[in-house]
Amino acid sequence: MSLLPLDEAQARVLRLAPPVGVETVPIRDAIGRWAAADLAALRTQPERALSSMDGYAIRFDDLPGPWEVIGESAAGRPFGGRVGPRRAARIFTGAALPEGADTVLVQEEAAREGTRLTLAGEGPPRPGSSVRAAGLDFTAGERLLPAGAPITPAAAALLAVGGHGVIPVRRPVRVAIAATGDELVPPGSPPEAGLPESNGVLLAGLLDGLPVERIDLGILPDDLPTLTAAFAAVDADVLVTTGGASVGDHDLVRPALEAAGGTIDFWRIAMRPGKPMMAGTLGGAVVLGLPGNPVSAFVTATLFLLPLVRRLAGAADPLPRRRLVPLGAPLAANDRRADHLRAALRDGLAFPAPAQDSSMLRTLARADCLIVRPPHAAAAKAGDSVEILDIG
Repeated sequence: MSLLPLDEAQARVLRLAPPVGVETVPIRDAIGRWAAADLAALRTQPERALSSMDGYAIRFDDLPGPWEVIGESAAGRPFGGRVGPRRAARIFTGAALPEGADTVLVQEEAAREGTRLTLAGEGPPRPGSSVRAAGLDFTAGERLLPAGAPITPAAAALLAVGGHGVIPVRRPVRVAIAATGDELVPPGSPPEAGLPESNGVLLAGLLDGLPVERIDLGILPDDLPTLTAAFAAVDADVLVTTGGASVGDHDLVRPALEAAGGTIDFWRIAMRPGKPMMAGTLGGAVVLGLPGNPVSAFVTATLFLLPLVRRLAGAADPLPRRRLVPLGAPLAANDRRADHLRAALRDGLAFPAPAQDSSMLRTLARADCLIVRPPHAAAAKAGDSVEILDIG
């Protein structure tokens, strides 16, 4: 069976399910999620021209003065009168510019005795100086955020200023996680009991910060009826398993999925680590069968599970972003599989770990990026640019 190219495999996974349903939540609770619709401004910001400095609101045509100070404008307490010829109003940062005024004379450039104001300092202001025009940031009806955009803290603040108190987002994605293997025991078991199960902890940590509802299926044995029953009972948007997705006598995830009524979309990807990853569907759930080796599980979760959850949650751009950095050490030429090498960043250089066995969690824990080597990449020397995925 030929190996599926990585980019094609990612595209096929993202096509397996549409985004989940929409709910409306308070804007504070929307941070970390994605907009489920285009969001337009409900008001203009600022609604009126405002002062950006403390000083005096004047008419530019009245320069070089003098002026008579006739009132005061503070944020939330605007001056109710009009600034006419040779008149000025004391104004503070964020306060509305009074009617008739078009320029702010900053207080460092002004001299005042009683109500008499004169020009001081190095020179007169320019027309409209220190004034934030109405609508400088945005106007009512203008799109603030497109559907599928992330609701970052800054985006949430923008929407709040734009008049929104609640916004539509996708509901949390239900993700069921199962580890398979007779050799596995819960973390903290006595050393002689078996191999501590670590992928569940790893996947739960990777999903933290995403809008998900985790469903822990625990450790499932290498038993076809047990696996089939467990899979058939799953009520989730995503079922992710670790281990048992290869072709050995005890690799039963694929036959159990099919026995439960599921279908396989693809299996085996031209990547390292993570070649035996499987993708399919079961009822309304997308199924990802990740390898059991913890580093393979981490890499495939980074490249497939997290983008899938982001897409289900409404993200327009769910794939992880790569960036270029120089190598700190040489790399040999690559074969037909895309490599994802654990590496550490030091002084802006990416240093690949000397040992890359997919069972070695220590090298993963010490890494803060993955060096991405495309299929058939030529040998690279120290200083050459390579693509990385940040994982720290």
